[in-house]
Amino acid sequence: MTSDNLAPVTVIGLGSMGSALAKAFLEKGHRTTVWNRSPGKADDLVSQGAVRAATVAEAVAASELVVVCVLDYRAMREIVNSLGDAPSGRVIVNLTSGTPEEARETARWAAERGVDYVDGAIMAVPTMIGSEHTLIFYGGPQALYERHAASLSSVAGAGTYLGEDAGLPSLYDAALLGLMWTTWTGFMHSLALVGTEKVRAESFLPYAQDWFQHVVSPEVPNIAAQVDAGSYPDNDSTLGMQAVAIEHLVDASRAQGVDTALPEFLRERAEQAIKRGHAGDGFTALYEVLRKPAAE
Repeated sequence: MTSDNLAPVTVIGLGSMGSALAKAFLEKGHRTTVWNRSPGKADDLVSQGAVRAATVAEAVAASELVVVCVLDYRAMREIVNSLGDAPSGRVIVNLTSGTPEEARETARWAAERGVDYVDGAIMAVPTMIGSEHTLIFYGGPQALYERHAASLSSVAGAGTYLGEDAGLPSLYDAALLGLMWTTWTGFMHSLALVGTEKVRAESFLPYAQDWFQHVVSPEVPNIAAQVDAGSYPDNDSTLGMQAVAIEHLVDASRAQGVDTALPEFLRERAEQAIKRGHAGDGFTALYEVLRKPAAE
């Protein structure tokens, strides 16, 4: 009998991410059964020791833990529906990308059919799977997650259970991706601005990195604390003052021939916050506009 962390695992869906998941399970010593609509995608994994299932039913029967990573939630439901009756004694961990509402809808769908279901969101690219630094969020019945947490640690050392709400993993996924994209876009706007005067990105980089390290990053915990408290002290720089500087950014962007959409978005939200009475608060008061765009 295998130990919990080396229990058999089935992986359904062998795209780049699904294949990476299966490979990580194999490398950690799990007996890994794989299935894909196109059987040929399993060839490389089979050569490494995976067991190719001829059918979905055979794949699900092979392991109590069934990890699904396919194109979308609809494809995942179609695969499970093809089994007919709910798979008895099996836990489906769905690592397919989607929205929080899709995850919640699928969790309800699974519950109606008697399917034990946990949803997850992978915060990594395929090459990172198996690393202890890889983060995967999970949501759903805690007992189901804990039963297979040791096995799931084979694909991500930083597996994090968020709670019973199956939609939270996708919500965290969207929030972190949004943070990444908006941060990168802000940096690229800065590069576009200085680039109009033929300043190379590598020349500007040291100042940007220093700014991130000593000004931007240290303020993040303060922003989180203010949001939780619902109080936005000015810290010697009120939103009214900041709005003037934002206007300068809009003007400079326009004068340099750079896209003004990003600073204009910022200016408009600052103006909305000021209209709501936050002129004397700190910059974090913009949260109230982002949280609830329509005036209360």
